[in-house]
Amino acid sequence: MLKRAVKTFLSHSTSHRVKCAATNAATIDQSNNKWDLYAGVLVERLPVITKSLNKIEQEYLDHLKQLEFEQSSKSDFEMRDEKDKLIAQLSQKGKHDDVDTALQQTAQDLKDAWKDELHQFQLGPRTTEADHKNDVKSTNRKLEETLFLLVEQRLGEEKVMLLPQGKRVNGETMRQTAERVLKENCGDDIDVMFYGNAPCGFYKWKYPSAIRGETVGAKLFFYRASHKKGNVIEKETHFQWLDKVELEEKLPKEYAQSVSQFLL
Repeated sequence: MLKRAVKTFLSHSTSHRVKCAATNAATIDQSNNKWDLYAGVLVERLPVITKSLNKIEQEYLDHLKQLEFEQSSKSDFEMRDEKDKLIAQLSQKGKHDDVDTALQQTAQDLKDAWKDELHQFQLGPRTTEADHKNDVKSTNRKLEETLFLLVEQRLGEEKVMLLPQGKRVNGETMRQTAERVLKENCGDDIDVMFYGNAPCGFYKWKYPSAIRGETVGAKLFFYRASHKKGNVIEKETHFQWLDKVELEEKLPKEYAQSVSQFLL
């Protein structure tokens, strides 16, 4: 009985060691896979003007204005206006003859001047020439929306519109790669502000088996940057400034799903 138990234990122990060794070998083989590191830049032109109110928002705003009008106290100017009207009534009845007061500019005079100034003021248009022409290369379009920069890049033999991106070289931090890639793809005229050293998104893909070398694929880390001024040099690359809906329609499906997770 004892010998049989020992043989069973040794048999199970040997089998367990073989399974563990196979598992460890597979883990080591998997960990030895090398990946190319890429950095991409999400350049966003933030809204220039506030969004137009929809019907419900406008009704709510009007309601708040009415509440404020009904519940607020009179301002100093309104008190002055009432005083001036009272003085005018007394003067008409001959009960007030202060010459200095009569020569002063009244609140009504100020209101008349302000109304004239208001009539001369014109609001700027919410749409621009770039909107009318649908000029996707201009940052002066869709002023209510956030626009994102796409540039044309080659993947294999195919050209596709993607966020500016490129491969990291030895000695660079990922932030430095992102800055270099943006400059190489867009030129020196565009000025942006990076939000930090940490990436805001991630995407990876495997190379086709026929072209794999030492690396099995690429891991892409996205950095967010805000557009300050300037634009892409057109002779450098084909580019577009698109809103969120246009962006998701333009990008490849899986790539767009990854990017959409950090769009605001």
